[in-house]
Amino acid sequence: MSLSPGDRVSAELTGSGRPAADVVIEPDAERLARAVAEAVVARLAAAQAVHGSASLVVTGGGMGIAVLERIAGLAAEPVRETVDWTAVDIWWGDERFVPADDDERNEKQARAALLDVVGVPAERVHAMPPSDGPFAEPEDAAAWYAGQLADAAPEGRMLPRFDVLLLGMGPEGHVASIFPASPAVRDDRPVVAVRDCPKPPPTRVSLGLPAINNAEEVWLLVAGGGKAPAVAQSLGGADPADLPAAGVHGRRATRWLLDAEAAAELPSGG
Repeated sequence: MSLSPGDRVSAELTGSGRPAADVVIEPDAERLARAVAEAVVARLAAAQAVHGSASLVVTGGGMGIAVLERIAGLAAEPVRETVDWTAVDIWWGDERFVPADDDERNEKQARAALLDVVGVPAERVHAMPPSDGPFAEPEDAAAWYAGQLADAAPEGRMLPRFDVLLLGMGPEGHVASIFPASPAVRDDRPVVAVRDCPKPPPTRVSLGLPAINNAEEVWLLVAGGGKAPAVAQSLGGADPADLPAAGVHGRRATRWLLDAEAAAELPSGG
């Protein structure tokens, strides 16, 4: 029997030695985006209550941008938790190395969906460089972004606190711009240049797995039946070299937030 919408279970990652991942299933992509948006607002508000500020790593793609749009909508609603957007740092999990005004830019989409709407201050928006910026090569852009992370980190560390890191997942199991069997899978640098991606545009800059796995919480947002096999295999303990999504986890929590179609191949009980 398969898991059903509304189910919330813990899935032990086979042989991983890591805490179990939480699996939450919503009936469809629309309700998934709304639920994730509400959860992000609650988590950021909680982080601000403890630290005075919060940090969010955003992702692109249809589901990632849909979540940002719904977060912006919540800012106008009388919800229980509220976020001070002037005290939220925004980072990116990956970016397409294209010109700044290209519609493919995750930054451009995120600004239109959320950042410009809620007024995140410019100094708290940590965008990855575009191809028409100061760096002609993605390797130099990646090194610069690693430096930005280090500058924002506590003394003695190379990475700042990420309260929530959002990730989408491709049907072949890629996350951020880390694709199966690519050099980025085994790269131990916090930020990597990625060339010859199988999905256009081919040149990108991405957080590496060490930076992703430094987040307090990693949330994977997955919708659609075409991704169901990769979801099941990742939660079943697949080799991250084959399915990079299987290699991501948060320091405190890992959450798979799925619609019913994406969860279709999960067995009962995860």
